[in-house]
Amino acid sequence: MLHIEEEAARCLLCADAPCSKACKTGDPARAIRAIRFGNGKLAGRWVAECTDEDLEAAERACIHYDRPIRIREMLKPVDAVDDVDADLKPSLAINFCGIRCENPFFLASSAVCTNYEMVARAFDAGWAGVFYKTICKQDIREVSPRFDAVKEGTPDFYAFRNMEQLSENPYAVDFDILRRLKHDYPTKIVVASIMGQFEEEWIELARMAEDAGCDAVELNFSCPQMRLAGMGSDVGQNPELVATYTTYVKNSVKIPVIPKMTPNITHMRLPAMSAYFAGADAISAINTIKSLTMSPEAAVSGRLTISGYSGRAVKPIALRYIHEMASNPVLSGSHGKRIELSGIGGIETWRDALEFIQLGCRNVQVCTAVMQYGYRIIDDLVIGLENYLAERSLTSVEALVGEALPSVVTPTDLDRDTIVYPKIDRDWCIGCGRCFMSCQDGGHQAIAFDAETRSPRIIGTKCVGCHLCRLVCPTGAIGTTKRINKKS
Repeated sequence: MLHIEEEAARCLLCADAPCSKACKTGDPARAIRAIRFGNGKLAGRWVAECTDEDLEAAERACIHYDRPIRIREMLKPVDAVDDVDADLKPSLAINFCGIRCENPFFLASSAVCTNYEMVARAFDAGWAGVFYKTICKQDIREVSPRFDAVKEGTPDFYAFRNMEQLSENPYAVDFDILRRLKHDYPTKIVVASIMGQFEEEWIELARMAEDAGCDAVELNFSCPQMRLAGMGSDVGQNPELVATYTTYVKNSVKIPVIPKMTPNITHMRLPAMSAYFAGADAISAINTIKSLTMSPEAAVSGRLTISGYSGRAVKPIALRYIHEMASNPVLSGSHGKRIELSGIGGIETWRDALEFIQLGCRNVQVCTAVMQYGYRIIDDLVIGLENYLAERSLTSVEALVGEALPSVVTPTDLDRDTIVYPKIDRDWCIGCGRCFMSCQDGGHQAIAFDAETRSPRIIGTKCVGCHLCRLVCPTGAIGTTKRINKKS
């Protein structure tokens, strides 16, 4: 039994994919990429004309190191979906700090945007804007190696550890790059990320950003691996410094000012409120999380260090901080100006981006996913969000901003009087017994297992509806029933 999403996850997502070069009538690699990034419903548009012979040729050309991707089985059942009529296509345009953005997808300040050529290619690919890699006046000396990755049986990163600091370019060179980018791409949004060591540097760098024509300036109060004290996350953990530096910059420039918060703190709302009262126009969150990986391959001359953690693993943490700020009465505008949010952390697919937007973000920034898969993922981010809007008969992404906030409550407010029981689908169950073992040793001993027939059975009198069994099932054979009142 083929699980299409699992097989798509095996795909290496090759550059200049051999499978598509071997196919005469379609683009199998693009279809597989659509499945991989949450657009399985739309995958058929790239293989609609493909014959069995075409897909067989594509599969023979696959260069996977283990075994070829099962392209014929994956893509033959896929139905073609017509493009949405241009006149009916929902708009992804959205205003951020009063600036019109063609879509909510930006490059995050990082290794994915360190020079003119990189950002120009990203803009050509369809990214709406860039938070350019943080500019400073310090001498940046990087280490080798500087990256490490946590993987789960695939080449893909589950999490990514990064020791890289700020831009290594002379600051005058970076501002010239930003000036050229804004001149050559006037409809794209160019944000300069800056970091000073004391007040005069923050002011000077912010004014240079404004003089270069940047649309806004981001204040990096959050980099976790600066080698000099008093910079990066040292600032973001100190609400007084956040207020001081934000005030100095706000009083020095007319363009929007966007402090970037550190997650290496218990309550982000404290520095966020300091930024708010200092006049910040928006907040970026989150930066990477301080972490330590012990991989010998990532050691620098035999030594390890604490540095930033990103990727899919940090998304729930990022969402928690976004919600903390979006639900705060002061920051959300109940007492005056509403501060806008730019979400960062573990965004790979349009569904990831949607979650940030539904919690109140007006744009999202992507880094680790681009480092893995390239700028091309913008295609699936855009068409996925467009298709989602069309399915809901919504005409604009604006309608999604903050819509999920009312559904997030404190544990005290959760319904504790009803229960949802799990249900086993015998057609999908393969009798592995994983549900039984997990329930026995980590749950409530509510599953019986017949070793002879290899058949699990839920014991209703013991089941508490925790759904551990559903989460560990490798085939998706355990679903849910209707929510009912608990028996008294």
